[in-house]
Amino acid sequence: MDWTLFVSAFLSATLLPGSSEALLLVRLGEGHPWLSAVVTATAGNLLGSLLTYGMGRAGNTALHSRWLRIDVREVARAEAWFRRWGRPSLLLAWLPVVGDPLCLAAGLLRVGFVSFAVLVGAGKLARYAFLAWLVG
Repeated sequence: MDWTLFVSAFLSATLLPGSSEALLLVRLGEGHPWLSAVVTATAGNLLGSLLTYGMGRAGNTALHSRWLRIDVREVARAEAWFRRWGRPSLLLAWLPVVGDPLCLAAGLLRVGFVSFAVLVGAGKLARYAFLAWLVG
């Protein structure tokens, strides 16, 4: 397992800055097998989103604003978006800016763990697989 890619993908799914896509492309350019690289990046990214989801489930507003530095307006926007589009919107949790607050909102709104993991995982897998396909 490529632990550097895994950790990069994990951190990129939290509010810490990072670009796991760039590292994935580097790894693919170096000749790493595309399937293992895509699975590693997806697993790390999904676990990072699960961490954010878990923090939402915890419901501690001080944690969200102080440690995660998520603006209350971003969370409100993500909740409104989630209420409007429903669970399928979790397929877009990989998007920059809105993805992390969307995962947090899903936790705050008590979305079921299995449906969260399946939808978020599918969206993240599709993104990484598409990138691998582009360079393949």
